[in-house]
Amino acid sequence: MRKLTSPKVLKELLKEYEFRFSKSLGQNFLIDDDALLSITQASDICKDDGVLEIGPGFGTLTQALCENAGKVVSVEIDKTVIPVLNENLSEFSNFKVINEDVMKIDLKNLIETEFSGYNVKVAANLPYYITTPIIMMLLESGLDFESIVIMVQKEVAERLCAKEGTKDFGAISLSVDYYAKAEIITHVPPTSFMPPPKVTSSVVKLTMRKDKKVNPKNEKLFFAVIKGAFSQRRKTMLNALSNFGIAPKDKLYQAFKNLGIDEKRRGETLSIEEFCALSDEIEKISLK
Repeated sequence: MRKLTSPKVLKELLKEYEFRFSKSLGQNFLIDDDALLSITQASDICKDDGVLEIGPGFGTLTQALCENAGKVVSVEIDKTVIPVLNENLSEFSNFKVINEDVMKIDLKNLIETEFSGYNVKVAANLPYYITTPIIMMLLESGLDFESIVIMVQKEVAERLCAKEGTKDFGAISLSVDYYAKAEIITHVPPTSFMPPPKVTSSVVKLTMRKDKKVNPKNEKLFFAVIKGAFSQRRKTMLNALSNFGIAPKDKLYQAFKNLGIDEKRRGETLSIEEFCALSDEIEKISLK
């Protein structure tokens, strides 16, 4: 089995298959054993687990996943990678690759078809240009994932895991916290990849909540309030929500007053519990 974290081996494969890295697809292949170990250990994979991998590249992470999981299904958008991937994973009978765009695939059908009887986990070295859409697609899918372990840009990782009152706290922080417990496992330098990106990366683990952290009466309004609060970060919550069209300013003011929340506060200072209470109160007042 080829050691895919070896730059020498990777260069041989690039030459053999006349492969060219695609900037548009954000292809940066992992060549760091320590970073690879961080992902596999954080994923805590055993033979009872089925793993959905997104963007396997040449299969560096895939090899490690196949050694530990009951089954691994990798979704890869780049058809030129498929022959290399199949060769590098040829000794594993528990591996399957699907040449599709993960944002367009029927994920529910894939999970039901490929992972019957398995605990399902996600592992991925995500392309940075589409990180947030993929994360939100997975979280909002309603599928029974146990965990999602991903490699993302460090700045994105800090936003995913940010707490209220910090500069990185925003709509994505709240959205992630609603569905999962997020933690940064480790940071990974550009030298851990070929070609090296211009930014530091981080391994993040999202452990899915069995029960959502809060239970808003109107989930759509809850997320609209969050989005509106951060649509104009420098404005007060009252003005930001009013400008976003959540409700008339007088009704919004009444909602803040009823809850004892200062309407001059900004979105980054509110906890997820306060956002939930606020959205519930706005709905109650709006229905009168």
